[in-house]
Amino acid sequence: MPDLKEKKCLIAYFSRAGNNYVGGQIVNLEVGNTKIAAEIIQEIIGGDLFQIDTVTPYPKDYSATTNVAKKELNENARPKLTSHVTNMDSYDTIFLGYPNWLGTVPMAVFTFLEEYDFSEKSIIQFCTHEGSGMGHSERDIQKSCPDAKILNGLSIYGSQVNSSKKDIENWLDKLNML
Repeated sequence: MPDLKEKKCLIAYFSRAGNNYVGGQIVNLEVGNTKIAAEIIQEIIGGDLFQIDTVTPYPKDYSATTNVAKKELNENARPKLTSHVTNMDSYDTIFLGYPNWLGTVPMAVFTFLEEYDFSEKSIIQFCTHEGSGMGHSERDIQKSCPDAKILNGLSIYGSQVNSSKKDIENWLDKLNML
């Protein structure tokens, strides 16, 4: 396992507030679960935060968002992003956070991954979900970034993200980040 403590880290994440499936029901989230996880990671190890966000916002309604996500997945869409990392070359390690949508990353995350050259970089994914874990997202990220070093990711139940700091610390410790 490489020593990542001295590496410059970017914590890039896609997160969605609004109606979300949490703990078996639809609830309104003022802040998306993945954003909370990203902020916990930043609190523990530092690094720069970057939110992956789409030009066309997803609906606040959960069912409507699910329909958009299915359409994007079926069309292999690459939604346009609102902003871009201008200094990606300066980062050695990229933490990549996302909710598990339909067994993989939201298509906006693929847009993000395809914008940059991740050769010689370490990508460490973290995923929020409500029972589906990482799905096949790790394999999909590896396909998208074949020259990156993909390290062990962490899946976090969205309904438990607010109490996940210890789990995140343990994971980061195993990655030699502490």
